[in-house]
Amino acid sequence: MATSSWDQAQLSCIYSNGHWMRATETVKGKFCYKPPIDDINAPDLYIPLMAFGTFVVLAGFFLGINGKFSPEALGVQFTNGLLCWLFQVLLMEATLHMLGDGEIPLLHVVAYSGYTFVAVSIALVAKVIACGYCYYVVSVWESFCMGTLFVKILKRILVAEVRICEKHSSKRHYHLSLAFGCHCSASIAVLFWKC
Repeated sequence: MATSSWDQAQLSCIYSNGHWMRATETVKGKFCYKPPIDDINAPDLYIPLMAFGTFVVLAGFFLGINGKFSPEALGVQFTNGLLCWLFQVLLMEATLHMLGDGEIPLLHVVAYSGYTFVAVSIALVAKVIACGYCYYVVSVWESFCMGTLFVKILKRILVAEVRICEKHSSKRHYHLSLAFGCHCSASIAVLFWKC
């Protein structure tokens, strides 16, 4: 996939992306979104799955450096990563449910939640190649980037929903999505601490 390295760079430097709306098209008179190959803002599972695999490999590398590597320990890291991913999926689904009738497919929620592992992998690589302070700076930066990503995603979903049905004020949606982004940043920080 030609756009995956660009997508990863955008996830690392989230503040450089000014366009957050999904590309749309009309097919047989029905409104639908373009597929990920044609839309840079479309969620796909390629990046989250590759980032999760990278996280597991880096976790195994750190276990080996510390002399604690075993298949069971690597399995524990794999399970912890999956549980964190599941927790974020459930958190995002619960937040969307509380905010209204956000129509978003489950696989999109899984993809959005899996982008966390891009940040975790970048922070772990920084831990390998740089001094200890650089790891903390990169961890904080990536936490802010992921929090911003989740806020932008929720804002995009909620703006589309508010246009359809005006049952809540947009200010309330903004505050709830901001709180959700802060909560996601905190959960990412916990995930960094686990690594």
